[in-house]
Amino acid sequence: MRINGSWRLCDDGIVRPVVWGEVRAYDGSWVQAFFLTDCAADRTVLSENVWRSLGLAGVATKDRLEGVGGSATSVVVETQIRMAQETGQTVLFKGTSRRLRTRPALDISVLGRDISNMFALIVDRPQDVVCLLGRGHQYKIFQA
Repeated sequence: MRINGSWRLCDDGIVRPVVWGEVRAYDGSWVQAFFLTDCAADRTVLSENVWRSLGLAGVATKDRLEGVGGSATSVVVETQIRMAQETGQTVLFKGTSRRLRTRPALDISVLGRDISNMFALIVDRPQDVVCLLGRGHQYKIFQA
């Protein structure tokens, strides 16, 4: 299984590694989202815009999310995330995601290790590669 990503120019002018996915809304429709591939993020976190588009109520939690910007409260959202494989088939991730209660709001969703730990995460700027490798794929590191 291979899920391809890309290097995306974000609104702040910085190029970041992302994978494209969709998040299931309250009515069963799918909302498009880019997910920053953050190998240090413990959990997947939805951006403010994606969360609002879902129409799902969040459940308050006492758990705080920690990061470079400090500590933040969050709400838990029960939903599904799907991503396209290189074959065109989709892979579905079921479970909970978070939405931060911070201002300014998070402007890009973050793919956390709750999902990325199921894969080898390749983030290679010089070779212009961003991908998640699962069953049936492997990689080698060698001196060129």
